[in-house]
This record gives sequence, C-alpha cells and structure tokens, in this order.
Amino acid sequence: MPIETAENLPHLVTIVGRGVPSNYEITVDGEIELIGADPLEEATVVTNHSAEGAVDTGVMRFRFSGDMANIQVVDWNGIAASESPSTPDVHIDYGAPVRADE
Repeated sequence: MPIETAENLPHLVTIVGRGVPSNYEITVDGEIELIGADPLEEATVVTNHSAEGAVDTGVMRFRFSGDMANIQVVDWNGIAASESPSTPDVHIDYGAPVRADE
C-alpha cells in the first residue's frame, strides 16, 4: 500500500470467514478500500463509503478513514451475527499499523 494511502486510510476492518458462506456490508463515514485482494476475483463491491461481498473461508481486509458507520454480517440463511455462530468474525482496529503484505 502506498504511504499516502496508509496515512489517508489509517483504520482496518478484518472479516474472518468461518467456513460457511456469509454476506457482509460495511459503511464508513470516510473512504474505504479493499486490501490484499482483487475485488473482481473476490466478487466484492467497493464504493467510496461502502463495501459488500461474501466470504466463507479466509480473510477480507479493508482500510478506511473516518468512523465505522455500520457493519452487517449474515450467514447463508440470512441470520444476523448476534443470532448465528456461523457468521464471520469482525475486527475493527482504529489507527492500525500497515502490515508488510499490504
């Protein structure tokens, strides 16, 4: 990730799949960018303020600026995270350092 992007997108949200197809939607009040993956290969839609897609296994990471406005994750049945143990884990790190693989 270029230095100017890391400075402009200082926060990190990580979505970790649990082996079950699940959908996610992230909205921030700043900018958001998928890191470490190709949005076309991952079938991820990223606009200036939001990202949405699916994950079953693996990790999806996004850098963002501003504050997290909303995040929703649902399992393959459409059951929300609070009610389903199959939905992905979500980690939000404000001021996260840039990793070497970004």
